Amino acid sequence: MTSKTPWVLLAALADNGVIGRGNQLIWHLSSDLKRFKALTMGCPLVMGRKTFESIGQPLPGRESIVLTRDPHFAPAGVHVVNDLAQARDISAVFAEKMGSSHIAVIGGAEIYAQALPFAEKLYLTHVHAAPEGDAFFPAFDKNDFTVVAREEHTASDRNDHAFSFVDYQRKNRK
Repeated sequence: MTSKTPWVLLAALADNGVIGRGNQLIWHLSSDLKRFKALTMGCPLVMGRKTFESIGQPLPGRESIVLTRDPHFAPAGVHVVNDLAQARDISAVFAEKMGSSHIAVIGGAEIYAQALPFAEKLYLTHVHAAPEGDAFFPAFDKNDFTVVAREEHTASDRNDHAFSFVDYQRKNRK
């Protein structure tokens, strides 16, 4: 099955590409969490097992599709798949049932790398910091995308660092 519902990648990444350390986020950005909720509510979420474990439970109002090679992984309320093709199929079914405008890929690094070729949009939060980390957002050719929105934010008591919301739209495929 091929989904007509576009895949979008949502990620917060530091200026050095870091997205996490020790399977945890390494900053607190209240504004980014609000944006994440707004962009994912009512959507199927595709993620890897480690990302799911860092969240700890299925997120309300969304369907969680978790990719893993672990045959014993079976948490309640989650749809477990073994490869990206299965994730694409099941997320397409959920997107149609939910009337979702997109399917949200939310990490981690390996899942982003696998899903990037299928992504029509990237909703990235560029965190203006360079922390140490062990998980990185995959490099992508910015010439394949057009920036369609950009919003700058300063650090505050609710946001650890200055950051930019940048929305990328894939240019027409040949």
